[in-house]
Amino acid sequence: MSDTFESNAILNKLPKHLKQFIKPQNYDDYSAIDQAVWRYVMRKNVDFLTTVAHKSYLEGLKQTGISIDHIPNMYGMNRILKEIGWAAVAVDGFIPPNAFMEFQAYNVLVIASDIRQLEHIEYTPAPDIIHEGAGHAPIIANPEYAEYLRRFGEIGCKAISSAKDYELYEAVRHLSIIKEAPNSTEEDIVQAEQKVEDLQQNMGAPSEMALIRNLHWWTVEYGLIGTPENPKIYGAGLLSSIGESAWCMTDDVKKLPYTIDAAFKDFDITKPQPQLYVTPDFAHLSLVLEEFANTMALRRGGLSGIKKLIDSKALGTIELSTGLQISGVFTKVIEDNGKPIYVQTTGESALAYREKELVGHDIKNHSKGFGSPIGKLKGINLAIEDMSPRDLAAYNIYEEKKVTLEFEGGIIVSGEIITGKRNLQGKIILISFRDCTVTHGNTTLFKPEWGIYDMAIGKEVVSAFSGPADLNSFNLITHIPSTQTIHVKKSERRLELEGLYQQVRAYREGINRTISRTKVLEQLMERHPNDWLLPVELYELAFKGNEKNLMERILNHLKTIKQNKPEFGKLIDDGLEIIEKPLVTG
Repeated sequence: MSDTFESNAILNKLPKHLKQFIKPQNYDDYSAIDQAVWRYVMRKNVDFLTTVAHKSYLEGLKQTGISIDHIPNMYGMNRILKEIGWAAVAVDGFIPPNAFMEFQAYNVLVIASDIRQLEHIEYTPAPDIIHEGAGHAPIIANPEYAEYLRRFGEIGCKAISSAKDYELYEAVRHLSIIKEAPNSTEEDIVQAEQKVEDLQQNMGAPSEMALIRNLHWWTVEYGLIGTPENPKIYGAGLLSSIGESAWCMTDDVKKLPYTIDAAFKDFDITKPQPQLYVTPDFAHLSLVLEEFANTMALRRGGLSGIKKLIDSKALGTIELSTGLQISGVFTKVIEDNGKPIYVQTTGESALAYREKELVGHDIKNHSKGFGSPIGKLKGINLAIEDMSPRDLAAYNIYEEKKVTLEFEGGIIVSGEIITGKRNLQGKIILISFRDCTVTHGNTTLFKPEWGIYDMAIGKEVVSAFSGPADLNSFNLITHIPSTQTIHVKKSERRLELEGLYQQVRAYREGINRTISRTKVLEQLMERHPNDWLLPVELYELAFKGNEKNLMERILNHLKTIKQNKPEFGKLIDDGLEIIEKPLVTG
């Protein structure tokens, strides 16, 4: 991966399956129009946010090295972010929720490196560098919040999804891409919106991932802090949206105290939010997160945890009371009196202990799946894992002995014991049999001709979570998004407009002071009469130089644009207002 991104000590710790999502930022691909969009949004945001954002935001802008005038080069940002123990990587739009959160667990900020079009300057449903770089990055300079973000990632990446969650993720990703693409038709957008809406209406009971994603949305993305009567902004979606940061402060948006109830409040990524949640402080976020984690299969295990994994139809793990971990795609559970008595995976599976694969129990050894009873032996109070060597010998659970073990619930395992494996505490965690038959009533679960039978030991399932126990057990380099961010070929007219923006940028930065701004204005008026942002940039330069005649010509032109395109009126007025008052940055 070294040829695609500049690594560092933090990024070196990322597992391979996360590195597959990283792409080069390709800084030279940003046009002068993109730079002007960044500059406008940042100037307007910082001007407004000085009064409504949490104090950590402006402090964080300085600490993370984010410039108001230039789109950040994230690998330049990394040299500064490392001071607070974080790093940043570029990705292509939305990535799967588990991966997004797992990056956070490694103290890595995921930044969608594309930037919104000028036409969507106030809000875009697609993740972009304004949202990620100007929204997420500054606030992580606050240590309490940064730890919340890391912990959220650690817990969130273990949340179990439903089979429909990934379908919805792909549909939302597709919608966000075509809404931002300049060549999308209204019909395409309507169809994509309809698909998202249809899926949202038919999701069934929300999965753990759906619920924790809601918590992420109402805190990390759209969170307020303080009191409902006097809140400040800290959520990245608000910090990076010049439309919503002002809108959210009005009485039209309901302000609710932040509690675990927010997990059950869905959101619509394509529309402004009608209500927001206010946390009293960043520490409270962590309390609610822990409260939610206590409801997850990660901590509760049991029959419901196994059923969640079966519903997910995806790679997951259960951990038994001995610490033995079974990873695979779970397809079956036999239950008795509300307890799991037998579990089964299908396809490649692996066994681990404390997140480290057991020697001899990789996906080659268990290529067709893994099944095992769970629980205590019938009529024996002492669980196998709690038996001493003497106890095991008394019950004939001993090497080279033929034995029939009947478990509570009716699972019967009959065969010759080959050997066993123990954990660090000396508890037996696995027993291997030859010539083994496993039955439940009239159903045969394992036959002698299938080979060696490995029986997991554990009286209960203490944890169930998404993904493998040992990341190295499975090939996780499989990510191929169904849709790629759309980059259309630019027209000659667009390239001509970019050239005018580049001239003004070069003049402002002192690269070329021979450029005639009057001539640029004339070309703009003749060839691109409805472009509003470059005249605002020209006005700023004329204002700084106190060039009255040029200022007047530009203002007259902007007045014409406002008459022809009333929807640009507020953007123009806001831009002029920022120019005519000093910018506050701290």
